[in-house]
Amino acid sequence: MKVTREKEEDRQVFLRIELEPPEVDKALEQAYRRLVKKANIPGFRQGKAPREVLERYIGKDGLLEDAIDNLLPEVYGQALKEEKIEAIADPQIEVVQREPVVFTAVVPLKPAVELGKYRGIKLKPEKAEVTREEVDTVIEQLRLQNGTWEPAERPVAFEDLVVMDVESLVEDKPFINQQGAQYQVKQNQPLPTPDFADQLIGMKVGEEKEFKLQLPQDYSQTELAGKEAGFKVKINEVKQQHLPRLDKEFAKLVSPDLKTMAALKKRLISNLTIQAEQKAREAFEEKVIDAVVDLSKVEFPPVLADSELERLMEQQARWMQESGLGLEEYLGRINKTEEELREELRPVAAKRVTRSLVLGKVAEAEKIEVTDEEITADLEKLVQGSENKVEMKERISLPQVRGSMEQMLATQKTVQRLAEIAGGSVDARKK
Repeated sequence: MKVTREKEEDRQVFLRIELEPPEVDKALEQAYRRLVKKANIPGFRQGKAPREVLERYIGKDGLLEDAIDNLLPEVYGQALKEEKIEAIADPQIEVVQREPVVFTAVVPLKPAVELGKYRGIKLKPEKAEVTREEVDTVIEQLRLQNGTWEPAERPVAFEDLVVMDVESLVEDKPFINQQGAQYQVKQNQPLPTPDFADQLIGMKVGEEKEFKLQLPQDYSQTELAGKEAGFKVKINEVKQQHLPRLDKEFAKLVSPDLKTMAALKKRLISNLTIQAEQKAREAFEEKVIDAVVDLSKVEFPPVLADSELERLMEQQARWMQESGLGLEEYLGRINKTEEELREELRPVAAKRVTRSLVLGKVAEAEKIEVTDEEITADLEKLVQGSENKVEMKERISLPQVRGSMEQMLATQKTVQRLAEIAGGSVDARKK
């Protein structure tokens, strides 16, 4: 076997491996012995046909292909040993020549991470503040949540809730057909299509109306995009929302232990402050991580980004399934192909790999450790928060789950350490 190290780039080694004739002959003989046992060749008992007969029966290339397939793992392993190469994943192998047998192997290497002087990073966290407008917005949301819908003795207006019968066609085919559909009439409402809500304004209970609207070019059902839809609508009920007054009764409605509006506002300010602090902390941590990554030099083989991309695609599919959509339907709604979505997520995958590698290197430098007790404690929290505790206990007993928790806790500790260094709460000169 002759191994040529052709080049090394993107943390990959490109090998050219040429097999010696004796190696190939031995592999061919082994392939013959394997295949002859399975071949049913007329005139010969199974396993007894001579090699030349088997070659005529399955073809010389068929025998060689089996020989190469079984020989490659062994010679690839030998090549790595000879070249002192430590691969982190399966190679990309291609047979480029058959006489003599030559194949190429693209071997992914361990990532290389060189940290910059991250301990010199100094950033100032943003101050967490809660404005009066934010408090008023939440109060208004609570009013809407606790409002009641009552019949309106007038024509339809924006913000009303109508109960209606809808029939519609697109190119003489049924589009939307519902009896007793509830619909809140909002300005600039894109559903079921733009301008639909405007057509309802001024209609009275019992009134029927027919109208035509064009579906948008980016309509989720691509086969209907840009086409004209004919609607027939009958209004059965018109309701308007009555919002509660901002008084002590409203405060009690939100939470029985609140006696006054002042108490409600105080609680809202407290909750919003906690949220604002959390948001500010996360934003600060993101800035710190970005700063550390910017100072670092990171190289990794494409296979790591490819693997992360697959995880992202699987994650997207799970999210869509949980929301009641299939991936194909989701792609139709955003007007993208699966390949276009992949290309959109590819830089996201690369960024995630880069950040993960940098944080891992920082964890080494800072000697971040996670104890078994910490892992167990956090896994136990998962059990306590689960509806099916028995099933969750079984899941957390799996080694890979424990390993994932260890990695997550290590990342959290690393990010916290970096935030402390950048924020000046620890001495950046000491490790």
